Amino acid sequence: MTDWAGRSAVEIAAAVREKRATAREVVAGHLARIARLDGRVGAFRTVRARAALDEADEVGSRPDLAELPLAGVPVAVKDNLAVSGESTRNGSAATSDLPRTEDHVTVARLRAAGAVVVGLTNVPELCVFGTTEGVHGTARNPWDTSRTAGGSSGGSAAAVAAGMVPLALGNDGMGSLRIPAAACGLVTVKPGYGVVPAGIGNGDWFGMSENGPLATTVADARLMLSVLADTGVPRAAKPPAVTVAASVRTPLRGVTVSGPYATAVREAARLLAGAGHRVRRADPPYPASIGFTALRHWSAGTAMDAAGLDPRRLDRRTRVQAALGRRFVEGVRTGDARERLRGRLEPFFAEHDVLLCPALARRLPRAAPWHERGWLRNALVNGACSPMTGPWNLAGWPAAVVPFGTLPSGTPCAVQLVGRPGSEAALLDLAERIEQLRPWPRTAPLA
Repeated sequence: MTDWAGRSAVEIAAAVREKRATAREVVAGHLARIARLDGRVGAFRTVRARAALDEADEVGSRPDLAELPLAGVPVAVKDNLAVSGESTRNGSAATSDLPRTEDHVTVARLRAAGAVVVGLTNVPELCVFGTTEGVHGTARNPWDTSRTAGGSSGGSAAAVAAGMVPLALGNDGMGSLRIPAAACGLVTVKPGYGVVPAGIGNGDWFGMSENGPLATTVADARLMLSVLADTGVPRAAKPPAVTVAASVRTPLRGVTVSGPYATAVREAARLLAGAGHRVRRADPPYPASIGFTALRHWSAGTAMDAAGLDPRRLDRRTRVQAALGRRFVEGVRTGDARERLRGRLEPFFAEHDVLLCPALARRLPRAAPWHERGWLRNALVNGACSPMTGPWNLAGWPAAVVPFGTLPSGTPCAVQLVGRPGSEAALLDLAERIEQLRPWPRTAPLA
């Protein structure tokens, strides 16, 4: 029997459509890998073993099997999106354990395309922080299990990087797709506002949060995004040369980019220049106030999601974050800080098609009970490691992360590509060129 675990989604779907494999054997192989590895990785809050096999059989009997873009592809879903028949715990003891009666729209689209949901993945409480740990488990980086997988889509990223699923669904309000993708050596794209239905928490963090794919190849990320968007993501027959601004400046004063991440940007810039793109060094005109703007929106979004939950059952760091955010909710709701940021950045993106910058500023911390530590310590670690992601949630513009080389530790390094609204396809085209010129190992070498 062929072992399909570790294969790409494109390969799996083609094999199932052509009946070279059954959806059941594909799903069974991935469930076996989860059973073997997840005790060390901690990607899943719950695994739907029996239900997933039943759903695989249903996919195999569908009359439209030959047309399904994700036929038989196992997927994992971040535990803040509804999966029918399962509870949505959002990383917290304060949330309901009652099963949901219907799928979130993105989950429904994946299932309609033939995907099989094998489980729900661990997140930090209310998906607030950039590491993933809490009452339901700790997600570790499969490349180095002493380190966090990142957050808040840490469990989803860990599941893909370990080869337990070829695709996972996550979301991103301040970097929650891009941070774990960068740490775990994956491709992701945070789509721009309105491209994929959001419906995340209580108000999508004022429109900053977007759902998106985690994958090991650009082709898989493109395929999943096309299903989530329900419109297709076009691919140019021969993508045109673009103007790329390369920058290693962080938006936050006092926070600098460490050597390996800065080197990755410079090497990626040389690679793209050699491939015919127009590359120049240029820094976006980040406003000095962007750190405070990000804090206000981040904490206000948490306050909205914590409303109605028993504060005695929330972690201390979450309670502090929500209390801080309650002071800002009305100002964020009625303010124009995001519009002013977009206005400041638009001339830069009129001159440059794409921004190339670090995905992270430094390596993420060790896996630890960060949920038991104070809010300030968590916030400082988050800001020091991932200052480059939040501005693009505030702007509502698309941003992708692409693996690029390794850190001195041997774990993955990555770069970030940012574009103006509607540039998701162009970012994926550029990511694919990087993949062709500088391929990466697709999954961590876990035995």
